[in-house]
Amino acid sequence: MIQREEISILVLYTGGTIGMMQDPKTGALVPFDFGNIYTHFPVLRTLGYKIDFFSFDPLIDSSNMDPAFWLRLAEKIEENYEQYDGFVVLHGSDTMAYTASALSFMLENLNKPVVLTGSQLPMGMVRTDGRENFLAAIEIAAAREDDVAIVPEVCIFFQSQLLRGNRTTKFNAEDFDAFASFNFQNLADVGVHIKYNKEKIFKPNFRKLKVHKNLDGNVGILKMFPGISESFVRHCLSAPGLKAIVLETFGSGNATTAPWFLNALKEAIDKGLIVLNITQCESGSVEMGRYETSLGMGQIGVVSGHDMTTEAAVTKLMYLLGEGLSDERIKQALQKSIRGEMSI
Repeated sequence: MIQREEISILVLYTGGTIGMMQDPKTGALVPFDFGNIYTHFPVLRTLGYKIDFFSFDPLIDSSNMDPAFWLRLAEKIEENYEQYDGFVVLHGSDTMAYTASALSFMLENLNKPVVLTGSQLPMGMVRTDGRENFLAAIEIAAAREDDVAIVPEVCIFFQSQLLRGNRTTKFNAEDFDAFASFNFQNLADVGVHIKYNKEKIFKPNFRKLKVHKNLDGNVGILKMFPGISESFVRHCLSAPGLKAIVLETFGSGNATTAPWFLNALKEAIDKGLIVLNITQCESGSVEMGRYETSLGMGQIGVVSGHDMTTEAAVTKLMYLLGEGLSDERIKQALQKSIRGEMSI
């Protein structure tokens, strides 16, 4: 059985609030020096793990996150996959759910934890949430039972909750409790003890890790709102190079029944555009045909996204398009849960 001191964790710092400290002279926020991490957090030594750090250069604000950086991150995990038992990704909170979703699709046959975390306040501040998020993420990434990782999937840890990465959304810009998984139970709750919800966590399949490196960014989002105009919708659907669009609809997948709207969608679909219907609601699922206001969309070929988050819908489309599949196979895959991203 592997002893605690033999467990190794690689911490990957991409940028973001959690890795910033306040310069005592200027008061400005500057990147944290992870080379001196044990000086700032001597408690890390008591964990008994081998912890290594890698900082991307340049560090980026999470608002600048893009598929090219996701590829760098996935490749760094692939490069170090055999040397470490788990990975912690320090990431800005604004786009963390997008990155977690993308990595879940890119890292097929994942048998080790990839735990994303961040903070609302910089690590160096007195009231920071970063310290507890960071320490708990490391402990979760290192957690094993019968020599097997307890959480062998891409997940997000934030403010006492461990969430499946592609089921998570950031819903609060100010509170420490910034993330939620509205349509799927927590993978773990952290208090005095870490209580894992093992029935909901993926079981390892022990196959060789396969990293999918081709993401196609020709994806858009069109959010429905009362009074949306025909010219605006047609302009969005005809954007140059667009291959797929996430249609954020009302309630259980409803939209205007105005003839021009269905005509615009049908014309775009007939030209090869994939239209994926997800709800604007934080909780719940698309049920096309439940009401007359969604029946027509199903009849013209709009695909139901069921209870996927926007983040999962966008990145799943990028992944499937990047695989070079036919439109028909992409539509079939959108109806299946391939990384636990939807309830089917």
